[in-house]
Amino acid sequence: MTPASRLAEIAPFHVMRILADAQALEAAGRDVIHLEVGEPDFPTPQPIVDAGVKALSKHQTFYTGACGLPALREAIAGFYASRFGVMVDPRRIIVTPGASGALQLILALLVDRDDEVLLTDPGYPCNRHLVRLFEGKAINVPVGPRTRYQLLAEHIAAHWSAKTVAALVASPANPTGTVLELAEVAALADACRARGGALIVDEIYQGLVYGRPHETALSVADDVFIVNSFSKFFQMTGWRLGWLVAPEWALADLEKLAQNLFLAPSTLAQHAALAAFAPQTLAILEARRQEFDARRVYLAGRLNQLGFVQATPAEGAFYLWVDASRFSHDASDFAARLLASEAVAVTPGLDFGQAPTMLRFAYSQPIDRLAQACGRIAEFCKHYTHMP
Repeated sequence: MTPASRLAEIAPFHVMRILADAQALEAAGRDVIHLEVGEPDFPTPQPIVDAGVKALSKHQTFYTGACGLPALREAIAGFYASRFGVMVDPRRIIVTPGASGALQLILALLVDRDDEVLLTDPGYPCNRHLVRLFEGKAINVPVGPRTRYQLLAEHIAAHWSAKTVAALVASPANPTGTVLELAEVAALADACRARGGALIVDEIYQGLVYGRPHETALSVADDVFIVNSFSKFFQMTGWRLGWLVAPEWALADLEKLAQNLFLAPSTLAQHAALAAFAPQTLAILEARRQEFDARRVYLAGRLNQLGFVQATPAEGAFYLWVDASRFSHDASDFAARLLASEAVAVTPGLDFGQAPTMLRFAYSQPIDRLAQACGRIAEFCKHYTHMP
């Protein structure tokens, strides 16, 4: 028995191997500083945990409807209204098992065999693999510092073909932390619409922005597909809960797909998430956002002093995307040796596209740990330049 041929085109998520290696070092007694995994180090805010415990004690563990609890869909719609001034019919909001579940529904809706979806290179690797899972073809469009590593309308014009059905962008983006301006989103939506295609906007790091307003693509384009999550800003990674916002025409088919693919999102997680939008929870999250910002500024400054080049400022998420070519033209080798020598785990650009000299640093550690990590990196770099 052999696996389906598509598996040959779906690469492993290399950061998970780095995490496994780091955990093996920890098991051997090493003090590992984790700057590799895209997960907040803060625990889920206590009001959310309390709501989950309460739901469990009340035996609220049965299936919900495929699109999620009506109360949670209404709460998400209320968040769009209060935070962004955007009115969204709760019917257009579908709660999903994580943001990955939301993207699977959208791609299952839009992509036929050999249809193309435009994505950024560098970009989050699982996106292109999900396109392949639905028998589509991911077109990885090279982007760089000139466009802040973002896909713009000019790329749509240059790369759209007769087989293209959608473009997928992320704002804030992983791995670069860059943010699309609303005018750029509007131009992207216009470009896709004019070609009869769809724009999918990944907003899972929405809320984790620094020195700029909180925004949503729905402010300028009501017909885009939005992917969002309770994982990053709301710090509920292990609860596995996300949502999508879809145009009216897509709702019946998306519900049908949700019924068949997932049946329903986690009931317990949904009841917990009802507390995510409470004022006391949002106050906790804002304080943590400010802490992320302080870490961002600190780590960017230290890495710059060490000789790592940040080609464009990171305005969101919790990543810095830096060029390590001063030290090595093989960032994967650099990261592997850094972990083995100094027990600092970082992610090489291999995961995200054609980026052999790039590294992603996740500032999901307190500043004192970031300082320790930078000290270890400085010591390592003294010797690495002389290695073959």
